[in-house]
Amino acid sequence: MHVSVIGTGYVGSVTGAGLAELGNIVTFVDIDQEKLAQIRCGKAPIIEPGLEEIIRKNIAHIKTTTSIDIAVNETDVTFICVGTPSNSNGSIDLRYIKSVSEQLGQTLKNKKKYHTVIVKSSILPSTTDTIVIPLIEKKSGKRAGESFGICSNPEFLREGSAVFDFFHPERIIVGCHDEKTRRQIKKLYSSFACTKMFTDIRTAEMIKYASNAFLATKVSFANEIGNICKKLCIDSYEVFKGVGMDNRINPHFLRSGVGFGGSCFPKDVNALIRQAQDLGEKPRILSSVITTNDRQPEKMYSLLKKHVSVKGKTIGLLGLSFKPGTDDIRESRAIPLIKKLQKAGANIVAYDPVAMTNLQELIPDIRYAESPVSVLQSDAILIITEWEEFEHLDYSGKIVIDGRRVEKARNEAKVYEGVCW
Repeated sequence: MHVSVIGTGYVGSVTGAGLAELGNIVTFVDIDQEKLAQIRCGKAPIIEPGLEEIIRKNIAHIKTTTSIDIAVNETDVTFICVGTPSNSNGSIDLRYIKSVSEQLGQTLKNKKKYHTVIVKSSILPSTTDTIVIPLIEKKSGKRAGESFGICSNPEFLREGSAVFDFFHPERIIVGCHDEKTRRQIKKLYSSFACTKMFTDIRTAEMIKYASNAFLATKVSFANEIGNICKKLCIDSYEVFKGVGMDNRINPHFLRSGVGFGGSCFPKDVNALIRQAQDLGEKPRILSSVITTNDRQPEKMYSLLKKHVSVKGKTIGLLGLSFKPGTDDIRESRAIPLIKKLQKAGANIVAYDPVAMTNLQELIPDIRYAESPVSVLQSDAILIITEWEEFEHLDYSGKIVIDGRRVEKARNEAKVYEGVCW
């Protein structure tokens, strides 16, 4: 099948490369010429384990263009994978979704062959029905389900393991507008043995948001219990080891610590809160999830102050990305901690294997170390991201405040405090 993918971020690049690996011809579309040039050279436009290998392997079946018009006219199916960042009030910024929808409509106006549009960007329930479809119909003069197909196909890719997740999905969710589109998507995903759930568009969109909101809730629940455990001198990891043995609960995402970050959980939960409020609902649980998460860096800072007078001291940060395996710093727990330390007059030195360049663009006025060993010379060390290499450092004689449960630090540090244990 000939497929076009609009957007070469985490979702678009992994989806496109994965579809090429499955034997499809893929055209990547982006306004970022540099990203397209990287793809043409067989390089990954983002840091994601395994992605560059499958791009290089399938380069003969991959094309690139900045033109939606060219891409749509040369393909049968188009994936919308553009970003949906947050506005300052927590709502979703739909400018890229709207722009792409209008451009797709303009192109489909002159295309005679039936074309299917698959919305993979994370958008709130009802967005496809009330914004995407009307814009495409208005610009094309055609009707969804008659002259073009459209569906919602939310992604469930985890940064750092997105390539694995693409090829080994637990489920594929598709919200279809019409039967012809349903048949086409079944064909596209025919090689996957996992459960495929076909539903209406709004339900598919809500499944994505409900899934992320529930996982974020598990993290904040673990942190809230962990904060209580800390006061009682109880190891929360032992607690959740026992709790996770209950198959009704399972252990996934019951890791207490400094909190969650990234491009999904904070953005999606805040967006769902905002939509609920607009609908006249009071999402008390979801609001508490965000409140608890926002407080965890404060917990870490308070533990630091127990052992070090922060002003004038050198505080080292190990890890800047929101999780290991990625250079993504969106909503990283390092950011509020750095701002807190700067306000208190600390000297900050930080290290991350891949994310320092990204954070330096946001926060240029701290020292970035060439190796983690330099960070270990600090008066105290904060562990923000559980990179595997941090398990092999020598923490003896150090003051360590750990937000991610690095066992080597826990066993060796002169003074050790876990955020929730």
